[in-house]
Amino acid sequence: MTENMKQRLLFYFPLLISLAGLLLLSGLWQRRYQRASYEQVAAFCGTVLGNHPELEEELLASLKEFQEKPAQETLAQAEALFTRYGYESRDFGGSVAGDMSAFTAAAVILTLAVSLMCGSLAAKRKRVRLEGLTCYLEQVNTGAPGTLVQEREDEYSGLQDEIYKTVTNLYATREAALKAKKSYAENLANIAHQLKTPLTAADLSLQLMESNAPNPYIQPVRRQAERLNRLEEALLTLSRIDAGALELKSSAVDVYTVLSLAAENLQELFEETGVRLELPDRGCVEFKGDMEWSMEALMNLLKNCMEHSPEGGTVFCDYASNPLYTEIQIRDQGPGFDSEDLPHLFERFYRGKNASQNGVGIGLALAQSIFRMQNGSVTARNLPEGGACFEIRIYPRHSGPSHRTVT
Repeated sequence: MTENMKQRLLFYFPLLISLAGLLLLSGLWQRRYQRASYEQVAAFCGTVLGNHPELEEELLASLKEFQEKPAQETLAQAEALFTRYGYESRDFGGSVAGDMSAFTAAAVILTLAVSLMCGSLAAKRKRVRLEGLTCYLEQVNTGAPGTLVQEREDEYSGLQDEIYKTVTNLYATREAALKAKKSYAENLANIAHQLKTPLTAADLSLQLMESNAPNPYIQPVRRQAERLNRLEEALLTLSRIDAGALELKSSAVDVYTVLSLAAENLQELFEETGVRLELPDRGCVEFKGDMEWSMEALMNLLKNCMEHSPEGGTVFCDYASNPLYTEIQIRDQGPGFDSEDLPHLFERFYRGKNASQNGVGIGLALAQSIFRMQNGSVTARNLPEGGACFEIRIYPRHSGPSHRTVT
């Protein structure tokens, strides 16, 4: 028997059972009605004969005449007689009416019971099918292996086929994306390595020129060479991140210490630009992460604020901790982010309208990647009183960060 036939059977089964029950009850009622009519006529005759035994022959003749006459004519005569003496139909057949009510109630109850039973079975079957599809999707979402076997044809077969096709396509898309990401990381690493050899040679040549033939044009070339060196180092780091080869330590990192180390590495640049750094000591505030790479990421954010601060301005650092996350804020007194740049600040190689001439557009993307690897997030916004602000939030490993990068 096919599933469609089963569906039709489940649909028509309550109707068939109800119809059969009604037919059975109708037959039983007809027999009960005939028996009740016979008993009432017999009781009436018995009463008449008990009071007037001499009327037996006349009574039998009347019964025979009652059976031969049309029922409608007899009924009209009886109604005229009963009406004359004040009798009504409800004065007769009380037991028959009670039996009829009982039979009717039984028919209704039988119909409802069968309908509810079939409805419950259909609902249970649908619930089981939906639970199976939901369980399969939950397994897929958690990365657990799972299959979706088509055991029978029903109204969910089309949905099941589409779910299977969608999941299969998603698996294929994910595999292709992973291969593309790995290829991209390998190409990025190859480009960085290929840059290293000519850059090293160029750097040696510049050193010889500076020693043997000083020239005012050497300094601009030196700055561009240093910029290329920074680009090469950033490309290597990004390729390691993309390939999953960058392993970060997980130990207690004191926020004040890591901010102090980052500021110390940038001290000369701060002094050259005439920008101050304000770092209050808020006591012991820690997060689980890698000290060296966290310092590298913070240096990129501090440097960005420094480059956009006016001479004599201040870059402010602050931090706090709560049961949900550890937060670090770095803000400046500059003009803030351009509204067109805000959605793209953390994109690789993106350079905004007010970007530093020496930048390559990787620092913010690198900082974000490092903190994400430590279960953290980096957001950027403009302050109401003016200036730009970076907010870093590092979450405990058992909770998840918000991956929103720009607010």
